Amino acid sequence: MKGTPPVSENSPLIEAPKRRGPAIALAVAVLLVVGALVAFALTRGDDSAGDDLTKVKLGVVGASDPYWKTLKDEAKDEGIDLEVVDFADYPQPNPALTEGEIDINQFQHIVYLADYNVANDQDLTPIGSTAIYPLGLYSQKVDSVEDIKSGDTVVVPDDDSNQARALGILQSAGLIKLKDGGSIFSTLADIDKDASKVKVKAIKADLTPTSLPDVAAAIVNNDFVEKAGLKFEDAIAKDDPSDPNAVPYINIFAVRAEDKDNKTYAKLVEVYQNSKKVQDGVQDIAAGTAELLKTPVADLEASLAKVEADTRARG
Repeated sequence: MKGTPPVSENSPLIEAPKRRGPAIALAVAVLLVVGALVAFALTRGDDSAGDDLTKVKLGVVGASDPYWKTLKDEAKDEGIDLEVVDFADYPQPNPALTEGEIDINQFQHIVYLADYNVANDQDLTPIGSTAIYPLGLYSQKVDSVEDIKSGDTVVVPDDDSNQARALGILQSAGLIKLKDGGSIFSTLADIDKDASKVKVKAIKADLTPTSLPDVAAAIVNNDFVEKAGLKFEDAIAKDDPSDPNAVPYINIFAVRAEDKDNKTYAKLVEVYQNSKKVQDGVQDIAAGTAELLKTPVADLEASLAKVEADTRARG
């Protein structure tokens, strides 16, 4: 210890413990500190585990799909502790994202997001694409569109964006005629009833498959096809996901505007897009019908801006 005088032959022995006492205390303290550091190191583990993972809450509709578990596992390797939060139907994940209950969601296409933003004066924004899924018309009563009789009832989803897309399919199949030729804003009010073959009814998207025993046919969103015991290949009509006009129907990851440059969220999108296991899982669920995409974010933002502007212009 600094300032301690040397011990001489005449120094009383009683003094020895006084000089050793602080030294012993210091040694004990050092050992305790070292022990604590060792214990911390053992509990902390390496940089890829425990508290070093960045927690992210992802909202989806259909968390039981196996590829979400694959994404969770592969995201962990990139330092992301992913929690997949399941929502029962489409109207729930966007408000949850707006309110900060989740960090990011993936369940919707650009048209749906634009409709939500405009209706609620929000600025949720896309940060990555996933795929375009063909929307299909299904039936438990007929094997083809031609077998549907005049005056039969066909069901479509009641949310604005999917309803417009569904009506486009019915028009392409020759079942209805739309007064304006059809657009992303078409509603039941745009149907020319006198020139149409069938009656059209709109109900909640998750209920369209359960309506099949009671109607001639129904448009069923991909999320609910297999859950309803249907097969994608059994669709009697569907749209073309490779059509350039289908860009607004690209499915996306969305975040709050202030988080659009968040590197962790961008990394999660990269894992989703680049993982063969995840992409194979997506195709397994979609029975190979998904058109997987890596659309530039700038293109997604431009499409969203256009659809939002068109929506506002319509009042």
